[in-house]
Amino acid sequence: MIDLEGARVGVTGGARGIGKATAAAMVARGAIVTIGDIDLDAATATADEIGARANLLDVTDATSFRDFLVAIADGDDIDVLVNNAGIQIMGRFVENSLDALHRELAINLGAVVTGTRLVLPHMIARRRGHIVNVSSMAGKVSTPGMATYCASKFGVVALSRAIRAELIGTGVTLTTVMPAATRTDLTSGVTLRLQPTLDPGDVAQAIVASTRHGRPEVTVPRWLAPMGLVEQGVPENLLLGAKSLVGGREPGAFDPGQRKAYLDRTTTP
Repeated sequence: MIDLEGARVGVTGGARGIGKATAAAMVARGAIVTIGDIDLDAATATADEIGARANLLDVTDATSFRDFLVAIADGDDIDVLVNNAGIQIMGRFVENSLDALHRELAINLGAVVTGTRLVLPHMIARRRGHIVNVSSMAGKVSTPGMATYCASKFGVVALSRAIRAELIGTGVTLTTVMPAATRTDLTSGVTLRLQPTLDPGDVAQAIVASTRHGRPEVTVPRWLAPMGLVEQGVPENLLLGAKSLVGGREPGAFDPGQRKAYLDRTTTP
């Protein structure tokens, strides 16, 4: 697989949360890491803190993504791309603005399409490279109160699985990482109740480990892996009760005060 010592690695949405933890873990293993983020000031601060490089990246813009890939390569080849950037819109589907929902799809799924499509030809040509598409357990288990988020993450899982079938024999690998709820800004103010929660470092370790084993799909924690089968195999009306127990009676409930700063930063282009 990929020897991270001296490897050129790009991490989208790398200024904070899982992206920051992943970039730091890659740097600790000797990788040359470039962080891409729409918030260049935050990305630069993170890069200075962990010993990486920062680059402005709007993942919804193909030209911006191309420029980011050029910055990662810096005249060489890209070894690893981590498609991590994502946002989460909470609350009932009909109560969210259409613009916000389409922006969520563009960042969570459209950007994965863009990044993967742009980097793959170069990796295939050299018969070497690894892509990590960060999805979520919401890509296996649908959750009321975050319908479009689930759709985007289901899409990442399906997209990655289909592409993997096309990559057989190319020397290029693609891992989908599906974490449970993680304690980052993305979940600020969200009512998590009985859901397992993770530190960003837990997910980062799984992402780094994928460069060694290249497994197709990884859930974090690993014991959640069967949940996709439960979602598909158990009658929907029975699952609704269990989901209400975990998520509460109000779908997508959150504390508006605790979540305001996150929403102000992520829902405006």
